[in-house]
Amino acid sequence: MQKRFTAKDSLLLAMLVLIFFTLILAMYMVDRQWLKLAEVEQSLREQSGDLRGIRDRVRDLDRRLQSGSLTVGDDRGTPGLPAAFERAFSASQAEDYAQGDWLVDAFGSGLKTITPLVSTDAYASVVQQYVIETLLTRDPDSLEWQGLLARDWQISDDGLEFTFNLRPDIRFSDGKPCTADDIVFSFDFAMNPAIAAPRQRAYYEKIESVTKTGPLQVVFKFKEPYFNSLALAGGLEILARHFYEPYLQRPETFNQSKGLLIGTGPYRLKDPSTWTPDKGLVELERNPRYWGPVAPSFDRVLWKIIENDSARLTTFRNGEIDSYSARPQEYQKLLADKELNARSHNFEYMNPVAGYSYLAWNEIKQDRPTIFADRRVRLAMTLLTDRQRLIEEIYLDYAEPAISPFNPRSKQHDPALTPHGYDLERALTLLREAGFEDRDGDRVLEDAEGKPFRFELTYFQDNEDSKRMVLLLKDLYARAGILLVPKPSEWPVMLDLLDKRTFDAITLGWTSGVETDIYQMFHSSQRIPGGDNFIGYANEQLDQLIDRARATVEEEPRMALWRQAERIMYQDQPYTFLIRRQSLLFLDKRLRNLKVTKLGLNFALLPMEIYVPAGLQKYVK
Repeated sequence: MQKRFTAKDSLLLAMLVLIFFTLILAMYMVDRQWLKLAEVEQSLREQSGDLRGIRDRVRDLDRRLQSGSLTVGDDRGTPGLPAAFERAFSASQAEDYAQGDWLVDAFGSGLKTITPLVSTDAYASVVQQYVIETLLTRDPDSLEWQGLLARDWQISDDGLEFTFNLRPDIRFSDGKPCTADDIVFSFDFAMNPAIAAPRQRAYYEKIESVTKTGPLQVVFKFKEPYFNSLALAGGLEILARHFYEPYLQRPETFNQSKGLLIGTGPYRLKDPSTWTPDKGLVELERNPRYWGPVAPSFDRVLWKIIENDSARLTTFRNGEIDSYSARPQEYQKLLADKELNARSHNFEYMNPVAGYSYLAWNEIKQDRPTIFADRRVRLAMTLLTDRQRLIEEIYLDYAEPAISPFNPRSKQHDPALTPHGYDLERALTLLREAGFEDRDGDRVLEDAEGKPFRFELTYFQDNEDSKRMVLLLKDLYARAGILLVPKPSEWPVMLDLLDKRTFDAITLGWTSGVETDIYQMFHSSQRIPGGDNFIGYANEQLDQLIDRARATVEEEPRMALWRQAERIMYQDQPYTFLIRRQSLLFLDKRLRNLKVTKLGLNFALLPMEIYVPAGLQKYVK
């Protein structure tokens, strides 16, 4: 016999549902409380460590006062404000200066890892510079070196030894002191072959040793003279020994990690070991233990991962990010947008240390030479790449042709060299010499075995300018009988192709500097797995010039060697050097003290010198 579902049953069911949801809510609240308690406990542990450190420093000061080794008013050899902080201090004296708010930016592709040494892309470097510091930094106007973690430094008469004295009382963001032991460890850790850092070892191999000669003193000894010795030693990223040393016992864990990041810098990860790429953003918080005399202005610095150009612009329009790097195709339209310009600054300039974009021709694939191993083929590809059309049609004249890795305004560049122009006839002649002709009348070049000249060009799928450029190149190359197959790819896929050397050709870009050392990209020794000579290029004469230039300390003869090296690359075309692009930037108008320097816009310059006045801040605690 069936039973009826009565009102009493309905009431009982409702009570059971209510009890169930009450239990779920209670469990959620308990979890929230436990998380809050964990945060409070962590904060208390950090504060306890800070208090112990303060007590230790007070005891040390008292001991030194009693012994007469320290006098009242002595700043331990650092009188006044460190020069590296003068610009930041000047900004902090502005009438409308205020601390607070967030600085929110966007990256155009996802990051595989932000762990130092094993990370390879420029975005990871941007994040790391807010967290990890170096011994020296450059003045953005004079380009002279200034002490950062180093209070001062001395150079031996033979130029082989560099002695750095650290500032006292520098601490990592977890409260542990930074001493000479951390400097020595940072070098030794990078040079350990078990650590996946071949790029760093390519540069640091010039250094014979880094030795501790006092609690706050280290000596870098070079094997031989090197023109960039001070930059190399002073630019060593200082890692926390107590944090990273355990990974020497399990190097694969470090090499495959996604977010092991801690340093002495003005910002820190909330948890230095748990960041993962699936979070969709990178978020740093102000380092409460920052040693610098001028605290960074923003409470937080964030980067959202927005791979699509249009989505990034929409996000900027909505005020959700603070900067937008405009594509030339949209720049003039954005300048005419009154609503956008009412709430943004705009900057239009050629970055003084602008990098360049390029087409990289892979010469060795699966241990076999490719069609691009022939210099004549590479030069022909450059002659078929009409860069003037690229500049006019894709970049609307907001760019200039790149001739080599060297900035055309630098002393490294030979002014007698001019960009290769579009020359179909000469390109076809070179290709015939290399064995490529249209053998069957189908308007496609074939080699001696009848195999068509066909290759894949890999590019980042979410970059609209790259898409348009590849389509233009496909048309240009087809006129010569060459079949270009576009291969749009995600950023992690591109990095994987570079590591495995399984691409035909790829378009990318390199950042640049005050003086460009091309050893990393073009010296044959860097064809090693993980090295940045991922095209397998080798030229013995170029190797010798690179080695000689790097060993020449005097500027004039060094520049002459770089210019000889440039002439070889001009003939060899290991890359087709494409363009150097102007920066076309829009930034939120609430940002103050924005300036163009010899190192570019100070938007991301550290020590931080931009800020938001109190009345304009929108991310309030």
